[in-house]
Amino acid sequence: MKNIALVGKPRFDVKFVRAEFPVLARSIHGKPLAYLDNGASSQRPNAVIDAVNEYERHHHANIHRGVHTLSQEATALYEAARDRLASFIHARSRREVIFVRGTTEGINLVAQSYARPLLQRGDEILITYLEHHANIVPWQLVCEQTGAKLVVAPMDERGEIHSDAVEALMSDRTRLFACAHVSNALGTVLPIRRLIAAAKSRGIVTLIDGAQAVPHMPVDVQDLDCDFYAFSGHKLFGPTGIGVLYGRESLLDRMPPWQGGGDMILAVTFGKTTYNSLPYKFEAGTPNISGAIGLGAAVEFLDSLDLEGAHAHEHALLTYASETLSAIDELRIVGTAKHKASLVSFVVAGVHPHDLGTILDEDGIAIRTGHHCAMPVMDYFKLAATARASFAFYNTFDEIDRLGAAILRARSIFA
Repeated sequence: MKNIALVGKPRFDVKFVRAEFPVLARSIHGKPLAYLDNGASSQRPNAVIDAVNEYERHHHANIHRGVHTLSQEATALYEAARDRLASFIHARSRREVIFVRGTTEGINLVAQSYARPLLQRGDEILITYLEHHANIVPWQLVCEQTGAKLVVAPMDERGEIHSDAVEALMSDRTRLFACAHVSNALGTVLPIRRLIAAAKSRGIVTLIDGAQAVPHMPVDVQDLDCDFYAFSGHKLFGPTGIGVLYGRESLLDRMPPWQGGGDMILAVTFGKTTYNSLPYKFEAGTPNISGAIGLGAAVEFLDSLDLEGAHAHEHALLTYASETLSAIDELRIVGTAKHKASLVSFVVAGVHPHDLGTILDEDGIAIRTGHHCAMPVMDYFKLAATARASFAFYNTFDEIDRLGAAILRARSIFA
């Protein structure tokens, strides 16, 4: 049977894809770059770089306000990007796609515009132990502002969140459930479909932090049936400073604006302001126009690929990396969930993660070291930091071999 997903698309070829990312041709300290820090920020393909450059060179102007040609062109490019993003995540309407600076701003918007007006003393917000700080701190702030309580669902020693344990904490005071789709610190894929369904059956609104999910798996917000879903452009092969908050239109309609200023209004007098329609009600001021255009180009580039093949390649990289690193004496993988995205956190006995990262950089290998903005996760495992290798579809098995060899070299230095 013909693979319908491949009609008009070439089968995934890592060599072809790598050629579309110019930075991957760099050398670092005389060694070919092995970029294994995609969980922090992925690289940009030529299509994104070219789209941003084209806009900056030929079309830059402010949007939604001018009648001149450049403003009309910039507006058309910006809104076309919104349409691409709406299609990419399968939103019901472009009105449900709000451009924000990134996942962090999207979550803060929901915390302040949805949760803060709703919550009363004694109400509860439920999160999990696996969350990034961006899905902890905004809820702490809104709890301080309202008297609500933050409830945290437990994690086990494999770095897994169990649905039963989360559901047991959903009470008649739970007003919102927020969790990651994929853990940035451990790579765990959370059972969000079941968790969203459990919350919905209890009338609990759901927010999903999708920053680590959208680069590695298809996301259909209608199928998930979540109320809010936030993600960042720079982890999705797009520019920094741009991201998307998806919100269910019926909720967004009732929410007050988070920030006031230009473009989020229809009319202003000293006595009253009439707010703009969705999604502009939540996009105050001049936006990151080039960022939105670049993010639109990123998802257009992704749509041109055999994503099923790309995701399979990433899974193979994860399997190979887990086997390669597990074979190294005194190396411990932190986070061994059954379902993981292409990310491996680890520690090496006798070698501080920061020292390890420095030695690997000498070999041209870029990884992340630190607490990964997930300090409660580090505290759970009684660690100050881990080393984290995170893979994208442009990484290779040879780069993983180089990673293993460089770790062995680091161990010998500190032996």
